[in-house]
Amino acid sequence: MGTLFRDISRFIRIPVNRAGAIKRINEFYSKQRSIDELVDTAMDMGSKGHYRINSMQVRSEILSLVKRVRDIKPKTILEIGTCNGGTLFLWSNLASKKVITCDLIIHKYRKELYNKFPSPDSSCVVTSLEGDSHDPQFRKKVEDELNGNQVDFLFIDGDHGEEGVEADYNNYKSLVRPGGLIAFHDIVKNQPVAGNQVYYFWQRLKQVEQVEEFIDDHNQCGYGIGLVKVAG
Repeated sequence: MGTLFRDISRFIRIPVNRAGAIKRINEFYSKQRSIDELVDTAMDMGSKGHYRINSMQVRSEILSLVKRVRDIKPKTILEIGTCNGGTLFLWSNLASKKVITCDLIIHKYRKELYNKFPSPDSSCVVTSLEGDSHDPQFRKKVEDELNGNQVDFLFIDGDHGEEGVEADYNNYKSLVRPGGLIAFHDIVKNQPVAGNQVYYFWQRLKQVEQVEEFIDDHNQCGYGIGLVKVAG
């Protein structure tokens, strides 16, 4: 009985939560916003339930990254790991042409919401792809979406295992244009979950690439962003 009541309650709340999320998006675009306001909204849009949009980031770190990405005036952005859509909202406000976001599962109702992320006066289109980023067939899906073009910025925040994040880097780095950017999340050593091992790959990568780090506190638990500038 408890499960049935919960399912009915959830079904009733869905249209209310959807309307609330769309209202907040429209309110955001009702006037010109600063880069700080963009980041604050992406951190927690205030929407609820299945339409909850937020970002598990340290504000100073993601703000620094957003400024770097904004400076290269990106046309196309690729994101591995959608999570709750907060960073997707950021990229949708920075890319002028297309954002491709990838995750194992992206429910239909969230895809519909993500399509509303770009500003009404923007030409940016959001494409949500479901699947395993390590699967060669999934990479083919990404290539098909790019239609021969490269991306300006790649954000890797999916599989946090050392081998997994390395696979995402090796599988998708060739899709980034010369002079573009690649960023990784959760690069600090101290992590709340043992399976978060991005730090170990990052330590190897920073020995051979031109990198920058955005870390609010080197003693913090979790978070930290690493940025690679692609040669050329």
